[in-house]
Amino acid sequence: MDRIEKICVEKGLRMTGQRRVITKVMSEAEDHPDVEEIHRRASEIDPGISVATVYRTMRLLEDYDVVQRHDFQDGHGRARYEEARPEHHDHLIDVRSGEVIEFVNDEIERLQEKIAREHGFKLVDHRLELYGVPLKDGEKG
Repeated sequence: MDRIEKICVEKGLRMTGQRRVITKVMSEAEDHPDVEEIHRRASEIDPGISVATVYRTMRLLEDYDVVQRHDFQDGHGRARYEEARPEHHDHLIDVRSGEVIEFVNDEIERLQEKIAREHGFKLVDHRLELYGVPLKDGEKG
C-alpha cells in the first residue's frame, strides 16, 4: 500500500482499483503534476482510467486534505497537485518550463511574521510563490 493510499484508508475513503492507481502515481511524483500528467502516468498502469476519473479523484483527495491544489500563475493555466504535508514550504516556479522548486527559508518566514505583527495580525497561514526564469551563465540576478 503506497503512502497516499494509506492516508486515504485512515481517513475512511473507499479505495477502488483506479483510485489506488492514482494514489500510487501521486505517491511516486517528485514534481507537481497537473491532471493531464497524472492521467498520462496512471494510464501507463491502467489504460482504462479516464481523465474524468482523475479529475474526480483529485477533487476527492483535495476535499480530504490528502493533496494540495496549486493554481500557479505560470502561464500554463492548469492546476497542479502535490501531496499535502504538515511541514511548510514555499515554491519557486520557472515560468518558461513550469518546473517547481520547493524551498524553506527561515529569514523569509521571520520577515512574514514581522510584517503581520506590524499590521496587527497574527499569521495563521500563508503561501509564497515566486516566479522567475533561470539566470544565464555569468548573469547576475
